Amino acid sequence: MTAQLTALAISCTLKPSPAESSTDLLGSQILSALAEHGVTGELVRAVDHVISPGVEADMGGDDQWPTLREKVHAADILVLLTPTWMGQQSSVAQRVLERLDAELSETDDAGRPILFDKVAIAGIVGNEDGAHHIAAILFQSLNDVGYSVPAQASVYWNGEAMQTVDYKDLHETPEKVAQATATAARNAARLAGLLKADGYPAD
Repeated sequence: MTAQLTALAISCTLKPSPAESSTDLLGSQILSALAEHGVTGELVRAVDHVISPGVEADMGGDDQWPTLREKVHAADILVLLTPTWMGQQSSVAQRVLERLDAELSETDDAGRPILFDKVAIAGIVGNEDGAHHIAAILFQSLNDVGYSVPAQASVYWNGEAMQTVDYKDLHETPEKVAQATATAARNAARLAGLLKADGYPAD
């Protein structure tokens, strides 16, 4: 796949840097898998930035979402990653989804939603069930604002319930997670390349 494709991974861990993060680890693994298909990527930790509450592109004041928004617009593939807390996506992930809501009113020169022709991958980690539920929420929200979802584009790891072992504590990546990561990256790179070459029609 062409090296012109780019990816942005937004990690919605609750842990500020430099704390270790299972969510970041999964994001880095997905970016590495995308790199095998010529996709260059960057991972950002949302909690390290001031993302004000709201559904506007710029909430003013010390809001740093506009800078992250520029990265979102520039990337062909968005990898949205979240830990699982109480069976739900993190509050940080919900904040990111709410800020993306502003993109519903943005159109390109052809009159199409600004995020058309872009592709999304979901990454979820946690010591409890909820990965399928969270993936459904992420994908529906991202699709609403224009993202396309490739086949089998969610990557998740659920540890044993009510235990203390995190994804980052594992000695090696579980085979099924590695397979899911490879599949998601391959399909996302393929779809993103097709859409970049010949995107959806205008209104």
